Amino acid sequence: MPVVNADIASELDKVADLLEIEGANPFRVRAYRQAARLVGSLPRSVAEMVAAGDDLDALPGIGQDLAGKIALIATGKHLPLLDELEREVPPGITALLALPGLGPKRVHALHEALGIDSIDKLAAAAKSGQLHTVAGFGPGIEARLVRALAEGAGQAQRVKLATAEQVAEPLLRHLRGADGVLQVEIAGSYRRRRETVGDLDIVASAEPGKPVMDRFAGYEDVAEVTERGTTRSTIVLRNGLQVDLRVVAPESFGAALLYFTGSKAHNIALRQIAMARNLKLNEYGLFSGAKRLAGATEQDLYERLGLTMVPPELREDQGEIDASRQKRLPHLVTLDDIRGDLHMHTTASDGHDSILAMARAAQALGRAYIAITDHSKHVAVTHGLDAARLARQIDEIDRLNAGLKDFTVLKAIEVDILEDGSLDLPDRILRRLDLVVGAVHSAFDLPRGQQTARLLKAMDNPLLNILAHPTGRLINARPGYAVDIEAVMRGARERGCHLELNAQPDRLDLNDTSCRLAKELGLKVAISTDAHATTQLGHMRFGIDQARRGWLEPGDVLNAASLADLRRMLRRDVPAV
Repeated sequence: MPVVNADIASELDKVADLLEIEGANPFRVRAYRQAARLVGSLPRSVAEMVAAGDDLDALPGIGQDLAGKIALIATGKHLPLLDELEREVPPGITALLALPGLGPKRVHALHEALGIDSIDKLAAAAKSGQLHTVAGFGPGIEARLVRALAEGAGQAQRVKLATAEQVAEPLLRHLRGADGVLQVEIAGSYRRRRETVGDLDIVASAEPGKPVMDRFAGYEDVAEVTERGTTRSTIVLRNGLQVDLRVVAPESFGAALLYFTGSKAHNIALRQIAMARNLKLNEYGLFSGAKRLAGATEQDLYERLGLTMVPPELREDQGEIDASRQKRLPHLVTLDDIRGDLHMHTTASDGHDSILAMARAAQALGRAYIAITDHSKHVAVTHGLDAARLARQIDEIDRLNAGLKDFTVLKAIEVDILEDGSLDLPDRILRRLDLVVGAVHSAFDLPRGQQTARLLKAMDNPLLNILAHPTGRLINARPGYAVDIEAVMRGARERGCHLELNAQPDRLDLNDTSCRLAKELGLKVAISTDAHATTQLGHMRFGIDQARRGWLEPGDVLNAASLADLRRMLRRDVPAV
């Protein structure tokens, strides 16, 4: 059975979690974390690399020992180190990591102080008020944990879009190779590009009597076939993801794709429009009595209902029906609109590749400019830059730009916003930069008003241009910190600042709702990869997905502008228009 990169990254992250819970050397933990992040972002299958005999230790930051472990996982074998760690760590303890605010260090502290090794024991300790006796656990985190447990935290989670993509796309290619298959598409929340996916819905059309279901059920990554029929089958993949396949006649393919793409609310709105015209809309087509009026394509269905076709990302019944009827649908931003990337890291801090390597990789993707935004010094684990090291990097970039053709590297920094709202580096060095990106990496637990004031104060500094990952959330791992995001957006607009949509699949921060609010407020958004390696520059597409769900058009996106226009919009004394 194939082992996808997400599987390997998950195993490496699990090793890092267990090592950290045991209190292992932080540098060893970090090596596994970085390896997981690198593997998860590689565009090529690691299993294919191993099969081809490629040297994995040629990957940045991967030594010979770690390369051997990755190869072992990629070939479907158990990692002895992981087996050993799982024997040493109580089996219920890793489930605690799914709870908000509980990283490996806090889980280790709970286990050491109170012997907590399961969600049930945590719930009992929280209920009895024992948690605040553990260092680092105040009333705030205790209350959040109690609330999270009451809301079902720790139960099965939806799969991140990027993880689902790694298993969905090979399955889609497998089905397209089936004898007699005419069309196959993934529908559901995956097609709407939601940031997480509960399961996969696949719609296909095929010639009569062809063995499509046999090919589906026989896919090598199938763990279980739970339903088998001539028009519908359900499988569960090895990673636990459920997949439903529906096979329809070609004349119904568009109707089935529309129906199973959803959302449910969007479909109900369309059916109501059909009913008002004395028509019937279902997964087989649009009918007047027994006569099929449309169904082969989604385009025909929308047109028959008096609408322009709604892009899948907008199908949430949040105003898209009226916009379609009035021909006011936005011309959504696409990957081709992106001219540059304004957030990435190099070997100067916690990245894997040099400035030149990042520049060449970005140029190969069609970008005209990038900003190098290594970390500032506040978070020690990132090996961030102080003023002296940043000054040397500024000179390095100037020398590099002198030799580049039709491409520009912008001098920048991801500077930490400290708890009091000040910036981690002095203004005298920040003034030498083309761009300053500010970010919160500490004191996530501040009250909402204080956290909001912190961000607004940071933006009071006229040298700050973009607020990165504005809520600090990590999907399925950490909720965003308490903040009045609308107040932050209004404050940014008033000050001539911009907000980032961080395209890292673990973040996708801003969310789609906040993107739409930014558009309504006239606040431009920078869609940035936050890449820590050349392989992560391709994450831009996930940011584009999120931006489209937020109704953003090219004019709403800071880095869809030319370099000259970007420089103008970065000037704090010139409002962005």
